[in-house]
Amino acid sequence: MPNDLGGSSLPPVDENESPRSIGEMVAGVTERFSRLIRDEIELAKVQAQAKVSKLAGGAVFFAIAGILALYALGILFLAAVYGLANAVPLWLSALIVGVVILLICGILALLGMRAMKASNEHVIDPKSGIVNDIEAAKKGLNKNE
Repeated sequence: MPNDLGGSSLPPVDENESPRSIGEMVAGVTERFSRLIRDEIELAKVQAQAKVSKLAGGAVFFAIAGILALYALGILFLAAVYGLANAVPLWLSALIVGVVILLICGILALLGMRAMKASNEHVIDPKSGIVNDIEAAKKGLNKNE
């Protein structure tokens, strides 16, 4: 007894029973093909959701990097003001803090880029699944001849 392709409401073919009519076979193929197409569309939805979640993670890192860059810019401006006002170690300490924050921003931006590139692992390709299903159906039809 051959394996059912899954999700079919038709009974499995029994070798001892009389052969099914052409109408029943066409109805069975149509129902199974329709189920395969729905399953491929569902798979594409799941793949799209995975890709969007990876992109969202990368966007969060870029947002954090942008916010910290704004703070660093303010501190660097403050360092320039103190440096021009008087040449004491106060401006140097503000400059060091600003540079450290910019380094943190750079690290966060690199993490964001890595997360964005990781989203490319989730390829949305329902076409290949449908082509594979059609090829499998053709092989199954050729086997029955």
